[in-house]
Amino acid sequence: MKLDYVNYRTNPEQWARHLGISSEAVQLYLSAEVIDLHTTSFIWTRVFGYNLSKRHRSFIPGSPILNQVDFPRVREAQMGGVVWDVTTNPLRTESQRPDIAFENIRELARLLRHHPNEFAVIRTESDYRNARAKGLTASWISIQGGQAIDHDLGDLDRIPEDLLHRVTLVHFTRSRIGVSSAARRHETEGLSSFGREFVRALNHRQILVDLSHINRSGFMDAVKIHDRSLPFIVSHTGVRGVRNLWRNLDDEQIRLVAKSGGTIGIIFQPGFLSDSWNNCPVSRVIDHMEHVIRVAGEDFISLGSDFDGAILLPRELHDITGMPRLVQAMLDRHWTDVRIRKVLGENYLRVVRTIRP
Repeated sequence: MKLDYVNYRTNPEQWARHLGISSEAVQLYLSAEVIDLHTTSFIWTRVFGYNLSKRHRSFIPGSPILNQVDFPRVREAQMGGVVWDVTTNPLRTESQRPDIAFENIRELARLLRHHPNEFAVIRTESDYRNARAKGLTASWISIQGGQAIDHDLGDLDRIPEDLLHRVTLVHFTRSRIGVSSAARRHETEGLSSFGREFVRALNHRQILVDLSHINRSGFMDAVKIHDRSLPFIVSHTGVRGVRNLWRNLDDEQIRLVAKSGGTIGIIFQPGFLSDSWNNCPVSRVIDHMEHVIRVAGEDFISLGSDFDGAILLPRELHDITGMPRLVQAMLDRHWTDVRIRKVLGENYLRVVRTIRP
């Protein structure tokens, strides 16, 4: 099946005109490795049968549920890499969840492999470089919500083709592992004893640990027992130094991620970025990035959109094809080309190189 998209790499001036931004922004974007740490569109394939191979139009601009990402628009956006998340259904029983998670991993890999001239399912940094040399979009598969595989640590040995790139330890609900930041009444509860063993098991298998969504107590527990030779990340978040919200990271947490050699993906959801839950300019994404840079430096910040995660988007984005507008916002702040390239993808590739070269 041929994907329906415009290859703007052959006509970057057209893309610049279409987006209403400078040619400089588009050219810089096209010359960089652009990686999104957190795209959740596959959940709607599972729930509604959303066809990722078909080009969709938003029901409304910035639709909060569907139609921010599909395979054709990933290619039109010239994405170097995407981390595709399999989100855990907490209503399944503990014993059911691993088999379902592994079947979802196989299905997502199958969907991506149906387009071998467009996508490559990868595990390592070397895989990434090989995929990019062929002009493909490199695709990692991850799990959002470690309770998908918290029935038995031995389940980690059953991961199909060793394809699991990353695990977000918790999502919105408490689990055997720990407590979500959304569970405000349990904010002092840290990782369980099983949760500690789970983190160690992920380290042992070189599966990246993601501390998005976890409460602060659990975050600190995970930092204490995490292998100090390996980085951990926060794939999608805002920062409290710009928006003081329970879901966002404070400066101490930012420094701890940086100390590990990890990176922080800034989310695109307006409610985490600004005082408005449904509207903000794309410049607010840059505000959060600049705070991380002030606290820890420019080597520890990345893109963590949460596309199709039941979120709205900054008003200039609408969907993934608007990504070069982020570069324009960075240039408007007089960022250097070096910094922009780091944030777009090089910082995350450093993390991948350390975990799985």
